Amino acid sequence: MEKIIKAAVDRGASDLHIKAGDVFRARIDGKLVAMTKQALTPEQTRAIAMRLISNEKVRERIDSLLDYDCSWGSPGIGRFRVNILRQRSSFMIVMRVIPFKVPSIAELALPPVLDRIALTERGMVLVTGITGSGKSSTLAGMISHINSTIEKHIVTLEEPIEFLHRDVRSSITQREIGVDTETFRQGLKAALRQDPDVIVLGELRDAETIDTAMKAAETGHLLLATVHTPDAQSTIMRIVSMFPPEEQEVVRLRLAESLSAVVSQRLLPRSDGKGRAVACEILINTPTIRDLILQNTVGEIREYMAEGRDQYGMQTFDQHLAEMVTQGIVTFDVALAASTRPADFELQMSVFKKSARDLSQPADGFGGDLNLSINGGMWQ
Repeated sequence: MEKIIKAAVDRGASDLHIKAGDVFRARIDGKLVAMTKQALTPEQTRAIAMRLISNEKVRERIDSLLDYDCSWGSPGIGRFRVNILRQRSSFMIVMRVIPFKVPSIAELALPPVLDRIALTERGMVLVTGITGSGKSSTLAGMISHINSTIEKHIVTLEEPIEFLHRDVRSSITQREIGVDTETFRQGLKAALRQDPDVIVLGELRDAETIDTAMKAAETGHLLLATVHTPDAQSTIMRIVSMFPPEEQEVVRLRLAESLSAVVSQRLLPRSDGKGRAVACEILINTPTIRDLILQNTVGEIREYMAEGRDQYGMQTFDQHLAEMVTQGIVTFDVALAASTRPADFELQMSVFKKSARDLSQPADGFGGDLNLSINGGMWQ
């Protein structure tokens, strides 16, 4: 097993799939690639699951497990977030590769405004995206930036612990759900009594956790968390909709006051075929955005985000995608498929191409050469 996993990691795999009745597969550059020719038997898959579980009590009840999360590591291979599940009465295992080195915001090629967002004194900063969009890496990069810049007490609640942070200028307390504390809700309530400056939540899953998170932000803490939503606008709508209708007006008021920023992201295949690039949407809670949340006119937020790019560092997905196409990072077809408003994006790009052609025409005997480049980042 270790040899196959190492071969996948050496090829830049982000995830490994081990399933009874199928070959060993790895997600490389966003595509599932077969790593073996022979299918695994249910007995082999069960044996691998046993090797990945370190908790002896869990090992004893493995045949009654339906879903289980843990972490696993091996010297010379790497660290992994592990999910063990049942499908067709047999085991399947999905392993997410966790780099030993905590990536920086610059190494991930995230917008520089995240440096400033990470150092926000108080409020909620939400990192959103679908599964596998790199939210954990972005959170890790923001924690690393705080840790290397200022003196704070950072408390993380994770299921399981992924990146291992060492204390630099800050003191970092990492707690694993199910091992160090029972649930996210209990851990979050306890964290408020642990003299934290920054609280990091693996995920905002329900109304009670969101309520406690907003209380943390309201009492002067910086709270970083992930949400499974595709963009900034839908993040606000999802949070409000988690509460009963009679509470939503108060929730909008609290969210408008406690929200600091929303960072949404998508990973796209690079045009050169070497890994993936991150497209980001950035929302900063300016007075105008706050009013839109209070007035329940969230549908207008995207336009204000687009207009606030120069002044506040905000940007929409479509703005960033257009920039990535013009810089040759991703192809037009990939960007079009990932865009929020495909028709508007296609029109915007066609206007840009026409302007670029006009600018490239020689004037007064001189030609022009536009040379743009960007850091490709560490995404796999």
